[in-house]
Amino acid sequence: MGLIGAAWTPNIIWYLRAGPRRFSELRIDIPPVSAKVLTQRLRELEKRGVVVRKVLPTSPPSVEYQLTPLGLELVPAIAAIVSVGEKLKKTQEGRALLGAETKKPV
Repeated sequence: MGLIGAAWTPNIIWYLRAGPRRFSELRIDIPPVSAKVLTQRLRELEKRGVVVRKVLPTSPPSVEYQLTPLGLELVPAIAAIVSVGEKLKKTQEGRALLGAETKKPV
């Protein structure tokens, strides 16, 4: 649980679920994350066997990240968290709307 509890880690896994992404693409996908933190998270995920890093033979060299089979196993868990979060958001919005409708003018 500590792995996906780290800041930005679920976001990284979420964006990599569709296939390989370059570092610059992940920076665009997750604008608030700094390059330093993104690098740290990707290194940690690589070290734990969740992500594989591939250096592409381009000029200049570019790096691509992809989920491993182990990393792909985390996607349903993160999808479930996203689903519950959306339900909670709708519930909170509904309660706020209901509260605004039931208030009587003073």
